[in-house]
Amino acid sequence: MTLSEALAWGRAALAGGESPAIDTQLLLMQATGVSRTALLAFGDRPLSPEQQAAFEAAIARRQAGEPVAHILGEQEFYGLALEVTPHTLIPRPDTETLVDLALALPEEALRFLDLGTGTGAIAIAIAHHRPRWQGVAIDRVAEAAALAARNVARHQVAVEVLAGSWFEPVAGKRFGLILSNPPYIDPVDPHLGQGDVRFEPLSALIAEEAGLADLKHIIEQAPAYLQSPGWLMLEHGYDQGQAVRELMQLRGFVAVRTQHDLGGQERVTLGRWQDN
Repeated sequence: MTLSEALAWGRAALAGGESPAIDTQLLLMQATGVSRTALLAFGDRPLSPEQQAAFEAAIARRQAGEPVAHILGEQEFYGLALEVTPHTLIPRPDTETLVDLALALPEEALRFLDLGTGTGAIAIAIAHHRPRWQGVAIDRVAEAAALAARNVARHQVAVEVLAGSWFEPVAGKRFGLILSNPPYIDPVDPHLGQGDVRFEPLSALIAEEAGLADLKHIIEQAPAYLQSPGWLMLEHGYDQGQAVRELMQLRGFVAVRTQHDLGGQERVTLGRWQDN
């Protein structure tokens, strides 16, 4: 089997999926160790028996629905390659909206807090682009915290990773910015049985009260951990923007607004905290 033959076979095997051509390229690149350019420029290059076996096994895993990121063991987020495991959510492009908003703040040094960090994607992307900022990233799942710490070490950014539930590990501390992409999917949402989310931990996806429980908790507790002035930025579901804005305003946040994601959906709501 040559590289060209492998590409054609993989696309046919994954036909009907969301992105058969891209998935095939990524899996073949991992199995052979060649670049995307080489796949196209040297299509007549043969695969070794070991490479072909690895590629066919990867295609079989993808046919079974396993996310490409889990097969590869990493996912790109904000231009940075991050290790991923089944213990956390796979970083998604929509979450880059949260990073964009954080990086739009004035660049003077500040401390920021990333709650429910998972892979560490949000905190690492921010710290990578704002080396003067100091970050703390928290996850209650020990395996997720360990994963985030490995990604922090990989990119050598100024982020401290702690294990614990929401604000508990930073009692008594204050930050200029708090961010979170918390669980926000309604437990009865039918999308939980579709696509990549079938392979991701439910604890990182669902929240009670129609998906709002964790968002409510963070909004209620955040002022005790924010400097004045300070910012709270929360990712949420496409249909939760109004509810999150109302919750922030009731808690006393000002300048509350919602930013749309790349697909034009309401995705991140932010507000400023100012002590009276």
